[in-house]
Parts: sequence; C-alpha cells; structure tokens
Amino acid sequence: MLLDGDEWQAMFRDFHTQAWRLETLPQYLMPQEAEEIQAFKDGKRIDPHAYTSTYTDRIKRQLAEGKTNGRVHVLTRPLSEYLRFEFARYYEPHATAGEDIRILDVTDRVNPLAGIQDFWMFDRSTVVLMNYEPDGRQISRELHESDPAPFIEYQRIAVAESVPFREYVSG
Repeated sequence: MLLDGDEWQAMFRDFHTQAWRLETLPQYLMPQEAEEIQAFKDGKRIDPHAYTSTYTDRIKRQLAEGKTNGRVHVLTRPLSEYLRFEFARYYEPHATAGEDIRILDVTDRVNPLAGIQDFWMFDRSTVVLMNYEPDGRQISRELHESDPAPFIEYQRIAVAESVPFREYVSG
C-alpha cells in the first residue's frame, strides 16, 4: 500500500512512542528544497537555536508528551554538498529541538547495513519503505506489510554502530 497525503501525515501524528528513520543516500532531491539549497550554496545560514518550523515544533511537543523521534544517516566522506546542507539546515535545528540524530560513517569500515533501503519505523511495529531513484528523487512511500523484526534489528545495528550527530560534527 502506497502512502501519501493524509495517510502519510497520520504516521507522524498518531504514533505512540517512537518515530525512527534510516537514511542511506548521499542526497535527496526534493523539489521543495531547491530554494533553500540555493541559499545554502550562496552562503546563507540559519541560526539553529532561533529557527522554528512545524517540524521542530512537532518534535518539541512530542518530546514533552514522552514520544521520541530519531534517525541514523549512513554516509561516507567526503560529505556531499547535499549532506553539508542537510547537516546545517535540518540536522542542527532538529537536534536542538530534541530529535536523536546519529551518524554512521562507513568511510573506513564495512557498512553493517549494506543493501538496506531507507525506511521509517513507527512504534517499532509499522514500517514504511522509502523508495528512491539512484539520484535521490523519491518514487514512493510504501507500507511494509510483513514482520517488522528485521527492521527492528536494522535499527539496533544502526544505533549501536553510530555516534550522535553533534559528536560527529565536533570530532
């Protein structure tokens, strides 16, 4: 079952304890980001401590409700231009809002999640596969209708093998 619109938004609104994401691509081509990416290329930066959005507001509200949001991004150095943008424009303010963002750098090591595609997991029970073209253009979001156990294990590995975002960027 493909998810879009209200059904997709409901995943983020209606989860009970945890929304978690695995990201594996060096770039994501989202048309709505084009202007912000150009501003980043032009040297414009945001203040992550002053920045607010519906996403950061939701993270803060859910954290106050006892819900967690997290992700691990698997990457290699050198960072792509998109990843530098993502770190500055999204990860820094989202981490400030309370999202648990972690980095799994596989530059000098074997990737323990090689071949695993991007996904979101909600409450460790509902998995949504994120389908992308090789260049990072999103094709679809698809509800995984089988056992979530492999994805719970992918999450365990990703978290165990990664470091917190702020530790990664400061080291």
